[in-house]
Amino acid sequence: MICRPTIGFAAFLLATAAIAAEPRPGAAPAAAVSPPIASAPTVAATPAQLALARTIVVDSGIASSFRLIIPQYLEQIALSVTRTRPEMVPDLNLVLAAVRPEFDKKVEEMIDSAAQLYTQRFSPKELEDVAAFFKSASGRKYVGMQPLLMSDMFVAMQAWSQKISVDMMTRVREEMRKKGHEL
Repeated sequence: MICRPTIGFAAFLLATAAIAAEPRPGAAPAAAVSPPIASAPTVAATPAQLALARTIVVDSGIASSFRLIIPQYLEQIALSVTRTRPEMVPDLNLVLAAVRPEFDKKVEEMIDSAAQLYTQRFSPKELEDVAAFFKSASGRKYVGMQPLLMSDMFVAMQAWSQKISVDMMTRVREEMRKKGHEL
């Protein structure tokens, strides 16, 4: 998975969740590590709640992250096809340009799905509070700073994860040595 620090906080969270969900060779099943999270009861949202949640998805920058996926996938298709068939570049560019609007519209489906999820996890009052935050000056600044913060956090996280990996293995080796095992 390629992490793109400029795609926004929402995409970072989605990528992190996807990475966390991937099975690791030799890793214990997730259920053995932590208890499952109880899912929220499904309650039919009112049209007003869905509209408010949709506003949150858009104003928070999450929708922008969804919108970035379409050109990235089209670019991947172009690279994949033209790597072995460079003679197709002109026609493929025309086709990709022609199909893009069709797939741009599909982003709305994901925005609606995300809004539905918000209505399942937040009360009507909480939706109002969150929407108000993203409309506020601080909320707008928060959204505007996300790309910079994610870029900074990506760099910090790489260094941190490298260090923690080494430190963790060192500690496991120490503890296993106490039990008579050399790793």
